[in-house]
Amino acid sequence: MIAKLKTTLGSLGEWINRGKVPYILSITGLVLSTVWVYFSPRSLPAFLFFLAMAGMIYYFKIKPVAKLILGLVVALIVVPIIGARNIFYLEVLFQIGVFAALALGLNIVVGFTGLLNLGYVAFYAVGAYLWAFFGSKQIFLLHEIPGTAPQGTPFLLPGDMFYLFIMLGIIVAAVTGLLLGLPVLRVRGDYLAIVTLGFGEVIRQLANNLDKPLNFTNGPQGITPIQKPTLPGGVMDAFNVILTPIVGQPVTEGQFYNILFYFIALLVAALVIFVTLRLDDSKIGRAWTAIREDEMAAVAMGIPAVKLKLAAFAVGASFAGAMGVVMAASRTFVSPESFTFMQSIGVLTMVILGGIGSIPGVVLGAAVVVVLNLQVLQEVSLYLSQLRQSDSVIPIINFAWKNLSNQLDPAKYQRLLFGLILILMMIYRPAGLIPAARRKRELKAAAVPDADNGTQEAADE
Repeated sequence: MIAKLKTTLGSLGEWINRGKVPYILSITGLVLSTVWVYFSPRSLPAFLFFLAMAGMIYYFKIKPVAKLILGLVVALIVVPIIGARNIFYLEVLFQIGVFAALALGLNIVVGFTGLLNLGYVAFYAVGAYLWAFFGSKQIFLLHEIPGTAPQGTPFLLPGDMFYLFIMLGIIVAAVTGLLLGLPVLRVRGDYLAIVTLGFGEVIRQLANNLDKPLNFTNGPQGITPIQKPTLPGGVMDAFNVILTPIVGQPVTEGQFYNILFYFIALLVAALVIFVTLRLDDSKIGRAWTAIREDEMAAVAMGIPAVKLKLAAFAVGASFAGAMGVVMAASRTFVSPESFTFMQSIGVLTMVILGGIGSIPGVVLGAAVVVVLNLQVLQEVSLYLSQLRQSDSVIPIINFAWKNLSNQLDPAKYQRLLFGLILILMMIYRPAGLIPAARRKRELKAAAVPDADNGTQEAADE
């Protein structure tokens, strides 16, 4: 029965990918999902359907140019319109862009080079605190007790410097990655994981305690307010002239900043994807793969393992540093609690879920985790909260919704849910949602000897 179902689905997929069917389905699906989200801006099924149809473009066998055009139309035109009608959708997509870049950076270290890094969020913190310190009023409070800046205290740098600090975040985080790599590359495997975990905690504790004797980080209270980039004069008015008739309402300054940060995160994530693709298909990428498969054999073949592992740490860290600057400006607040060990585990979960070493897989893993966290679990919990305030009862068992405990809200069980997802993934799809080509070949090769052994054992019996 299952084999017949797989055959039927395979035949259906081949039919869909023939001729002009992919073009028709792509355009029709995008149009229908966009209309649904436009007229139901708070509908969770509509938003999930829109994301699914946008993601299906990747699978259809259509020309790369057509894929690029469809992608640009969705990213640059459709998403801002949808986000202006419901700003929370832009928040979800902004975080997908941020965590996709973080996951791709960790994928270079874990997936390409085979180095397990459990303190990756430290580089994210370096970028965030870099702009938080220089783009806020904190330098004028070095000799003050921890607290918020008094009224009238100026910002150290203007908001326009934010764009320069994205580049500085890349450089500073890369240097930090090199400083981490130099002493720890003497160890391997579990020991490397423990050392990187300790490095992540060191950075977080420094942020937590560098408020005495000089107040660099404001301690556990964090740094706020942080400068946002300055809006160019007249841009918001021109934007409103275009969007107000389509959206049905004027776009406020806060909404415009959300759209701006969405574009910034999209641009940085696109550059990260481009750099990662070029590295994967280069001599450096092939050398990283050789180190991951067998470091001793790679060294014997003349590959400078230490230099290349340092390069992997630096490149992966630079992606996190850039997104740290973007996050600090977007939130206008940073604190040590944003960079805990669980954040590193969350990014690692995205890499494992999508497929270790797979670039599209890692992006999909980041999208799945963010949508589950911010959209699905939160919406279900909100819906349950509304049911508790009503007099409705659960059919058949006749149980009143208002008696349902708050402890059963799905949003409180994020880690449990992701733990179950990872267990199921390791059992049924160990290569990830979109496996890397090399990983698929390895699993297939590993399964052939097992099948041969099973056949031999059956013959012996």
